[in-house]
Amino acid sequence: MSHPEEPNERRRRTLSERLLRGGTEPDPRFTLANERTFLAWIRTSLAFLAGGIAIEAFTGDVFDPAVRKLLAVVLLLLGMLLSGGSAVRWLNVERSMRHRAPLPLPLIAPLVAAGGALASGVLVVVVLTR
Repeated sequence: MSHPEEPNERRRRTLSERLLRGGTEPDPRFTLANERTFLAWIRTSLAFLAGGIAIEAFTGDVFDPAVRKLLAVVLLLLGMLLSGGSAVRWLNVERSMRHRAPLPLPLIAPLVAAGGALASGVLVVVVLTR
């Protein structure tokens, strides 16, 4: 006896097919590892966001207002880009696994490195000129 498909299940499958573009379900361990990596990137983006807020809120007597604003904006933008980039990365890795294709290059890693280097460089200049 066939059961009619529930509307939520049909919507979920349609969304999955649209986002993942077919392929075969990978080993759940790989999917869960991909999810853990995504969550690690999200934690890192939250740390950048918290750092940007902390710089703006608590360093008024340490940094010149322009430097404080620059640092805060760099960290906040980095957090925002990393958050969005991690979602795109998760989806691209999931697609690659489903189609047994090579994994995409991690383009968000250089973003984090460049942003961290920029913020660190500003801090070094501030410390050396104080």
